[in-house]
Amino acid sequence: MKRVLVLCVFAPLVISCGKPQEPHPRPNETRDFGALYAENCAGCHGPEGRQGAAQPLNDAVYQALVDSESLRRVISNGVPGTAMPAFSKASGGMLTDAEISILVDHMKKTWSNTAAITDVPLPPYVADRQGDSSRGRAAYQTFCSQCHGPDGSGGPRAHSIVDESYLALVSDRSLRTSIIVGRQDQGMPGWRDDVPNQPMSPQQISDIVTWLASHRVKGEINLP
Repeated sequence: MKRVLVLCVFAPLVISCGKPQEPHPRPNETRDFGALYAENCAGCHGPEGRQGAAQPLNDAVYQALVDSESLRRVISNGVPGTAMPAFSKASGGMLTDAEISILVDHMKKTWSNTAAITDVPLPPYVADRQGDSSRGRAAYQTFCSQCHGPDGSGGPRAHSIVDESYLALVSDRSLRTSIIVGRQDQGMPGWRDDVPNQPMSPQQISDIVTWLASHRVKGEINLP
């Protein structure tokens, strides 16, 4: 009788030792874009990539502006000094190179729309010319002051963009991206929609970024 009891008690253990069954893949084996995005990106960029605290990723202009390698690099390495962390395992994150590729490839395949950029040449993602702060202030008055106020400290339709706390959290590249792409979820127009029939030139974009960055506390991040 004792032998029977022993066998009955341990039989389930013996059976389960053969081949462990995992109902769900481990995080480092995830191959589904939806799961990867929900776990790693949705908290800041919104559940569908359209609305969140950070720049929407599900935006045709953004996807046209940022090439695949740049997008992969930002996801992998993050942006030091800002709220964007590094996600690659090589940089201390949780995602493998394959998972990052799944995120990038899906965004480029399903969130891009080349037809959305046909009327005006898209400015470069990386500044190709030096900005000038004095010219930037003048350009700011033309394109931005009606929303953010004459000195950038806030206006009737938008918050301050010269606030030290805000500038400490964003890089120059992020400022440039926001100016070009806009924030449709917040009613902020992009580089070609602010003033009718007068899109910003690449030089004006660089100048405005330089003027905004001049308000940043010394020692804070100031990425190109």
